[in-house]
Amino acid sequence: MNIALERPGQPDVIELINDLDAYQKPLYPPESHYGIDIAALSAAHVLFAVARDEAGTAIGCGALVMNPGYGELKRMYVRPQNRGQGVAAKVLGYLEAEAAARGCAVFRLETGVRQPEALAFYARAGYARRERFGDYPDDPLSVFMQKEKAAP
Repeated sequence: MNIALERPGQPDVIELINDLDAYQKPLYPPESHYGIDIAALSAAHVLFAVARDEAGTAIGCGALVMNPGYGELKRMYVRPQNRGQGVAAKVLGYLEAEAAARGCAVFRLETGVRQPEALAFYARAGYARRERFGDYPDDPLSVFMQKEKAAP
């Protein structure tokens, strides 16, 4: 497996994002969807990582939006057939390392209450629940989490 920063507008990556939307949209009402689109993922302040298997097929992705004072994880997804192989943990670690190399020491995210696998994954990765942040509305379907990079 190879993980690298890539452009999100590639057809196989757009397919990953579409698969993520197809999974999440039935779980929540439209007003509780906070995913960002391909244009936003392409912004200069966004780190977008793609995991590819040995054949070069995109099997997972994730983004980290570099905000003043923190980085926010967005659009983390691994194809169902590639789950359980450590892909998500490797993408997350890659994004955190890339952001840390750019001076980011605080990582935040918003996910949903109806995604217990995601909640468990982030907790295992050291993320703890926190209060709402940024421009998110007060949504009972949202869970907010944060991790601080350990001092060297």
